[in-house]
Amino acid sequence: MALIGQIRKNSWILIVMMALASLGVIIMYMSDDRTSLTGGSQFVMGKVNGEKIDWQAFSRMEDVMYRNSTADPYERRAYLWNYLAEEIIIKKEAEKLGLGVSKPELIDLQFGPSPSPVIMQRFSDPATRQLDREQLNQFKTAIEGGTLTDPQIRAFWAYQEKEIIKDRLQSKLNGMVSKALYTPTWMAEMGYADMNQRFDMAYVKVPFDELDNTEVTVEDKDYQAFLKENAAVYEQKEETRVLRYAVFNVASSAADSAKYEKTIADLLEEFGTTENDSLFVERNFGFIDAAYYQKENLSAAIADTIFKLSPGTVYGPYLDENAYMAVKLIDRKVVPDSVRSRHILIQAGSPMELAQAQTTVDSLKGLIEAGTHRFDSLALAFGSDATRDKGGDLGFAGPGMMVKPFNDLIFFDAEPGKLYTVTTQFGVHLVEVTARKYVNNNVGVKVAYLLERIMPSEETQALVKDKAIALMGTHKKLDKLIEAIKADKDIELGTSPLLKKNDFAIGDLGSGQAARDMVRWAFSGDKGEVSPEVYSFQNAVNLTVDKFVLAGLKSVQPAGLPSLDNIREEIKQQVINKKKGELLAERMKGQDLEALASKFKTAVDTALAVSFSSSFIPELGAEPKVIATAAALALSKASDPIVGESGVFVVKVINKPEVAPATDLAATKRTLSSPSRAQIPAQVMPALVKKADVKDKRSNFF
Repeated sequence: MALIGQIRKNSWILIVMMALASLGVIIMYMSDDRTSLTGGSQFVMGKVNGEKIDWQAFSRMEDVMYRNSTADPYERRAYLWNYLAEEIIIKKEAEKLGLGVSKPELIDLQFGPSPSPVIMQRFSDPATRQLDREQLNQFKTAIEGGTLTDPQIRAFWAYQEKEIIKDRLQSKLNGMVSKALYTPTWMAEMGYADMNQRFDMAYVKVPFDELDNTEVTVEDKDYQAFLKENAAVYEQKEETRVLRYAVFNVASSAADSAKYEKTIADLLEEFGTTENDSLFVERNFGFIDAAYYQKENLSAAIADTIFKLSPGTVYGPYLDENAYMAVKLIDRKVVPDSVRSRHILIQAGSPMELAQAQTTVDSLKGLIEAGTHRFDSLALAFGSDATRDKGGDLGFAGPGMMVKPFNDLIFFDAEPGKLYTVTTQFGVHLVEVTARKYVNNNVGVKVAYLLERIMPSEETQALVKDKAIALMGTHKKLDKLIEAIKADKDIELGTSPLLKKNDFAIGDLGSGQAARDMVRWAFSGDKGEVSPEVYSFQNAVNLTVDKFVLAGLKSVQPAGLPSLDNIREEIKQQVINKKKGELLAERMKGQDLEALASKFKTAVDTALAVSFSSSFIPELGAEPKVIATAAALALSKASDPIVGESGVFVVKVINKPEVAPATDLAATKRTLSSPSRAQIPAQVMPALVKKADVKDKRSNFF
């Protein structure tokens, strides 16, 4: 009963448990009895090392885990797929290596002195972010005593144990890889020299734009050579496709704008005469603020006008960005430059805690107002922040330095010497303003607004869509479509990045159902075709369609290095720079720094305290070839021209002191291996996934 009582007092835990309980059952079946859920191949959405992932079970899992969620459905499906794939992979790898988690170890990971990260995340107090050991121990007592009988909570705990086991197996595998790292002595000696050998160098840089693009000739063989040299960067592990698309933007018409202007105009008279401004603006989708705004904090559309009005006067309709608005001056007064206040904070997180905190603050307020207790003594006894030792004194604060509800109270509403209560994100405060400073005597205004955003009507949207449909009907080929719309300035042309079959976002079009539908069509259409559908993209703010898109399939790229037709534009400037570099290097060969500086009208610059391990030098930027070449040069020796990232360089080492031998090679070995060890948790699992036999058929289902 004590356990159930504790759960009732922490309703958020119960909600999490109920959701994860069902999820636990699903994953339990998916993990331990997958064959029973994969009765037919039509429901198999993929295989990982021969083990099936069933679409029906996957969908039920998504429904339980993300019901009522506003997260992007494609992002969460990608997360679920990755989780299940990793679960299969880590289980098989652990079996091969003889890794496991014993029952005593599992119990220790749940209730021991150093719980699993899963437990730390689930059972941390939201307010303190510390493990709620008391709550965890109640579960332990219930489990050991056999009194944890609720089937949902039991299922939740069973699933949680699977999560803990997976996390622990990954940790053990990462530990094995980490222990296997070894730095031999010769490498430690070399690494020590690389880290500690500092040198100063003089250099001349001739940037690529010294030459015009027309001064070099680039052929297909140059592109091919560049791709071969940079295969690791451009090689694709799976087929990709590129879309070319026409964007038909939907803009509000004059009639749409006039409709919203009239809506505001029709409310002006009542807005000016209403005695309850807050209720009126709430009923008419406006807004009102407790703050008093100075001129510089108001929109330029009303900043000059509002200070000329009398309280109660309405101004509008006026256009501000993409909305028609009206503003009413509620009040004006001189705003203090700073306010000194004190408070007693009773921290609270849950609704129940907030109610209890409000009761406490009301009681403290009554004691002070009755004259039986002092503010500072109650702050010391009840305050829950660092000001309690100072009687709750917060000192002087300028506008905006406190959280908004607190700021608005002390600057605009509270009278010095009176007590007030206010609720913020930190809890409930008992507040008293003790002093105010008026230096500039700035006047602020309190205002209320009515607002109607100008949105395209359904008729306006339909007209734009009809235009796109008409072009789709008469132009079935991409080249013909592009030719037809070139002269139309209202239609924008865009090109997607390389798209994979499971992608759900397209460049500046963003993500969502329409983008996903375009990708799915791209992998079913033929090169040069135009889509048989016009895709609708909604505005994220007002949820109206703000663009229609007509797509064509520009290219199909099989796995491997891309063809020149598909990659030419992307790498064009890099290939041109390489050719420029070769030509400049030839012209710079055999000349000293001073001669080069004179010839190319530049200067001899210096970079100080450079080392081989430097990844970025302020004077140069990221130039690894230049640094590597300079590090190998003898003192006073000039290099041959080096084709770098931003130009062609000639360098000369002008100072290179000797490096004392390492005195603690063990420490050097630890230093050298530390970065690699730190990367292991982020690299082992992706490496295992890459090695695994993954047959991904998700795109057939969503």
